Amino acid sequence: MGMQNDDVRMKNRRFYDEHVASLIHENFGEYESRIAVGLSGEGSDCFGFDDAISRDHDFGTGVCLWIPSEDMDVYGRELDRAYRALVEEKDRAFYTERLEERRGVMTIHDFYSNILRIDCDTNGCTMSERQWMTLDHACLATAVNGEVYRDDLGAFTAFRNLLLGYYPDRVWRIRIAEQMHNYSASLQVNYARCMTRGDKVAAEICKVKGLEAAMELFFLLKRVYPPYYKWTYRSLTKLDEAGELSGRLSELAGLSCNMEAWEDTKYHPNRPNYKDRIVSIADDIGYDLSEMLKLSGLIPHMRPYLEADVQRVLQQK
Repeated sequence: MGMQNDDVRMKNRRFYDEHVASLIHENFGEYESRIAVGLSGEGSDCFGFDDAISRDHDFGTGVCLWIPSEDMDVYGRELDRAYRALVEEKDRAFYTERLEERRGVMTIHDFYSNILRIDCDTNGCTMSERQWMTLDHACLATAVNGEVYRDDLGAFTAFRNLLLGYYPDRVWRIRIAEQMHNYSASLQVNYARCMTRGDKVAAEICKVKGLEAAMELFFLLKRVYPPYYKWTYRSLTKLDEAGELSGRLSELAGLSCNMEAWEDTKYHPNRPNYKDRIVSIADDIGYDLSEMLKLSGLIPHMRPYLEADVQRVLQQK
């Protein structure tokens, strides 16, 4: 699978090196230094996650050409027509309308604004705290994935670097605290309540919400944006070098709610029912995340119940 991913990346890069670069140089040489080129944005290929299954939709060779907004009426539309003509000359299996929207000529402003769903100040290269607070992790991951092959002007890369610099400290702490609360509420409190009531469906939802919160918290503490949910765990396994947390998350995902472990059991908030493996592994994951919080300097100690340290994390340095 890794080789397939590498082949897809190499194929797109070759397409630029062998065809697009010469198209720009020979026909738009006057503006060549103002045209940034690369492959980034929506699509599993931009994350390097493409495989054989990915070829059933929006699959094909292509690149993105990013230009300043004021250049679109000068040469941008003509450049886009030339690029589309080049694409049509080649065999582009599955080159759908949706993929066409993700490739070709676009302004720097529109690229980032469309992905982040806000009006980005790409000229001033700034982002307000309010904007940072509203942004979705996966959208941010999409905005900074892939590769930039060339950017002489530096405008596209400047805003990319702003996003790669990660959340401002206050926003970072708030988002961490939110996921600490979500993890504890769903998996360390409400799961036991639902199982005591015999509500297996609600308990399964608690388990899934706990998984989501744990993964999101992991990425926040690694200062990396998690991708779209179907790629989150796969991306996490690459960052989790020791493999302990990813192993526990995988085990948790495979466990079914064990109703027998809760027979004749009364709910008590301070007495975890360790007869249920989900309860014990939830504590193990809590310790893993607590260790990461301690190593990040956010808490002075380790304890599995993350909710207990929410207020401490929210304290400013």
